[in-house]
Amino acid sequence: MRSKSTTKLALAGLLLIASLTAAVPAMAQTGGTGSPGTVTTATAPSGTAQLQPGGTALAPANAPRPVRKAIAAANRIHTRPYIWGGGHRKFKSRGYDCSGAVSYVLHAAGILPSPMASGPLMSWGSPGIGQWITVYANKTHAWMTVAGLRFDTSSAGESLNQGSGPRWRVNMRAGTGYAARFYPGL
Repeated sequence: MRSKSTTKLALAGLLLIASLTAAVPAMAQTGGTGSPGTVTTATAPSGTAQLQPGGTALAPANAPRPVRKAIAAANRIHTRPYIWGGGHRKFKSRGYDCSGAVSYVLHAAGILPSPMASGPLMSWGSPGIGQWITVYANKTHAWMTVAGLRFDTSSAGESLNQGSGPRWRVNMRAGTGYAARFYPGL
């Protein structure tokens, strides 16, 4: 038979779990975005970022700060239109092309000092797949994965048309024909 204090502790624990469970959907409604330069406090469970109904991503709870900043940056531009050359002269632009969008996100993460076109992104960082961020680039296109989600201006491999421009994409795509690059430590 349980003592009254053991029962009270068990009930308190259940109430805490219930309150935290109810708080997560409320935090997720923000889409994980904040004012420019801020890092979101709402997070997804550890491991992989979660795509939200509005098209933003929610960073995993265990993501390092640069990854959370990258996700917040991608969320800021995720509805911008595709503009050829957008994001090449300066990071802030009214629209982005593929490499401009990738450059914007990498800059926000603190790992790219100036915008790069697709071709030069083929030799950015180190070769291989990163733990959190991987850039895929060839001479004509660039896209990236951040915490397991694809950020791309191309809807290749998707049945749902989310429009052109930088978007978090539902489906992963093959890296065949692309140089996979990462920043050491990420």
